[in-house]
Amino acid sequence: MPFDYKKEYKEFYLPPEKPVLVTIPPMNYIAVEGRGDPNAETGEYKTALEQLYGIAFTIKLCAKAGYSIEGYFPYVVPPLEGLWWQEGNAPIDLKDKKNFSWISMIRLPDFVQKKDFDWAITQASQKKKKDFSKVYFFTLEEGECVQCMHTGPYDREPET
Repeated sequence: MPFDYKKEYKEFYLPPEKPVLVTIPPMNYIAVEGRGDPNAETGEYKTALEQLYGIAFTIKLCAKAGYSIEGYFPYVVPPLEGLWWQEGNAPIDLKDKKNFSWISMIRLPDFVQKKDFDWAITQASQKKKKDFSKVYFFTLEEGECVQCMHTGPYDREPET
């Protein structure tokens, strides 16, 4: 049975309906930064997601390509995460999505090192004949955070 981060780390991926404090340890991610409306059919966000998942699955399926990662174990690709903001100090205007800035990211298992990520970029670029250079590897240490489950449309998140 593959390791499932959502099931094993419920405190990070399944927040309760009432706000709670949680300490998020440092985690490695692959990410793409961009700007614009995430709903745009031909926008930067759609391309970013294709790139992220392309690299995430290249790493996950590395053995099929003959590449070995030390400490590798079967796992479910963790869920997509994102950081969203608009420039300036005013509250976010959810109706003005064209002015969103974002970083979309997917957590990597701890056994994935920068050299493995570099291999995946080269492998995916050659195999898919696409440019994956916008995808980068980084470590995020969020520390203490407030988490709360939002249900409903994204445009109503501020209510939560």
